[in-house]
Amino acid sequence: MPNRIAGFSKLSKTEKIEWLLNTYFTNIEASRDLIKQYWNTNKKLQKLHDEFIENTITNYYLPLGIAPNFSINDSLYAIPMAIEESSVVAAASKSAKFWLERGGFKTKVISTVKIGQVHFIYNGDFDKLSSFFDSVKPKLIESTKDITKNMERRGGGILDIELRNKTTDIDNYYQLHATFETLDAMGANFINSCLEQFASTLKDEALIYDDFSEEEKSIDIVMSILSNYVPNCLVRAEVSCAIDDLKSKDIPNPEIFVSKFKQAVNIAEVEPYRAVTHNKGIMNGIDAVVLATGNDFRAVEAGVHAYATREGKYSSLTHCTIDDGVFKFWLEIPLALGTVGGLTSLHPLVKFSLQMLKNPTAKELMQIVAVAGLAQNFAAVKSLTTTGIQQGHMKMHLMNILNQFEATSEEKTNLIEHFKTNTVTHSAVVEAIENLRR
Repeated sequence: MPNRIAGFSKLSKTEKIEWLLNTYFTNIEASRDLIKQYWNTNKKLQKLHDEFIENTITNYYLPLGIAPNFSINDSLYAIPMAIEESSVVAAASKSAKFWLERGGFKTKVISTVKIGQVHFIYNGDFDKLSSFFDSVKPKLIESTKDITKNMERRGGGILDIELRNKTTDIDNYYQLHATFETLDAMGANFINSCLEQFASTLKDEALIYDDFSEEEKSIDIVMSILSNYVPNCLVRAEVSCAIDDLKSKDIPNPEIFVSKFKQAVNIAEVEPYRAVTHNKGIMNGIDAVVLATGNDFRAVEAGVHAYATREGKYSSLTHCTIDDGVFKFWLEIPLALGTVGGLTSLHPLVKFSLQMLKNPTAKELMQIVAVAGLAQNFAAVKSLTTTGIQQGHMKMHLMNILNQFEATSEEKTNLIEHFKTNTVTHSAVVEAIENLRR
């Protein structure tokens, strides 16, 4: 068993790598070469990457792909997608092309409110706490002026603060529930700074509030933190057209197609086992754009999946209607995104991706990201209800299998041609490679 190490964070990058190699690897030279192989030759750029996180030893690459031909509110976009899963970019691109000829994607931002909370314990009379909050609320807001002045100058800031009684859930538990507008910033640091100041002011003011008993003056702050659940930071994306206009090579009978497509969406609305996979497909598109633009895909994932349970059961994020000969497919999701701050001004490929998207505002980026999710879901449900999803997915996955077996360029050309008319499975590819190499 390896020995524990103390002070690892204080070691130099080289010292960390050497300790790691000597402790956990047998082929030290090959492992060292692999680590260095992924370093950027530009030392200044590599140093930038090293300082994004702690204890960095190398870079971990993801492909950055492009899905072109997205018509969003009559503007044309090429959307950057950072993802390792085959067929996602191809599916998004196919949806973009399909809807480009049928009116494109229509989007709107419904609201952009973000949330933070101060969680605290108070032993005492609620009516007195409520009166105290009413008197101290202006002081809470005033105490953050140094933090909020720049945001307010741009039109954002604190929207409101509420006192929430949560004692039915936990004894003596209360919240300051604050709402914010952070404009083009995702706003995590701004919100958390405001919340910590609220907590400090709340605690100090309670100590000198005359109507409190000595016990009531001792408000215990548990924590102050933003919420990644933002049900009032919403964006909607949709596509629609006459049913007859859906006719294409893959959809010879539009009436049958829309009926089965709607049934598939309805199943995801009522069946959680299907809804999870259905929504995972939506997040394939969303996460890829969120990551490419330097935003926090983990926060987005958590918030979106929480939103999918808002009615008491996990359900589909997309919905479908067929009315008066018109097919409509849409989603409405919470997205807290930023186009300034964080990695957006540091990571060269994030800046590149945002420039590709015409340097969008946060609201514009919300709409682009929502469209990527809707496009991905349309492609998935369309495949599931027509050809089946494996046909397209495995053809995209073919290259990964060929690379596992270190196929040459000539072998790849021969095998790609072979599998145009044969079913792709891992065993079938292995057999074809072996036959080709005999």
